[in-house]
Amino acid sequence: MTLYYDTPKPKPKISASRRLFLKIQILNKGSSLVSAEKEDKKTERETTLNERVPPLKLSGLSVQDLQNLCKELNQKIDVVDEERYDIAFKVSKSDKEVTDLGIKIFELKGKMKRPALKRVKISAEAMMGALLGGKVKESVDFKANLKTVKKEEEKKEEVTDWRKNVEAMSGMDGRKKMFNTQA
Repeated sequence: MTLYYDTPKPKPKISASRRLFLKIQILNKGSSLVSAEKEDKKTERETTLNERVPPLKLSGLSVQDLQNLCKELNQKIDVVDEERYDIAFKVSKSDKEVTDLGIKIFELKGKMKRPALKRVKISAEAMMGALLGGKVKESVDFKANLKTVKKEEEKKEEVTDWRKNVEAMSGMDGRKKMFNTQA
């Protein structure tokens, strides 16, 4: 029978200084990519804003033209708000569908975990209050509704002088009485 011992892990082929150098290079490359991505997003945002919203030329406009421009801008704002509301509603609806489907998948797998229940000490009054809510304000007496059981009292023989009892039981008459009472 041979015993297998855990062999020590082989030493890495890269030295610690080389590994540190490579980590630094990777971090530098990652940070340059992140900054380039931020710049791209910024320029893309500026170009889309310039396309969708041309710069306003307010110089040389009369009061009537300014009022008409304000009305047009308000109409555009209303349209954008309606679109934003519709999109937000669609997103919330799709999120709800995703959570419902996730729950259905979880139920179909059949791996429902029961939560660990904690033992809680609670008085009878507090329990009734929790079950019935605010209906019961006064304390409840559980023993009041129980039926009472009447016990039949055993017939007690009167205590008499024991000597009279012995004399009555002596002889054949006494044995005959004992036999008749037991049967």
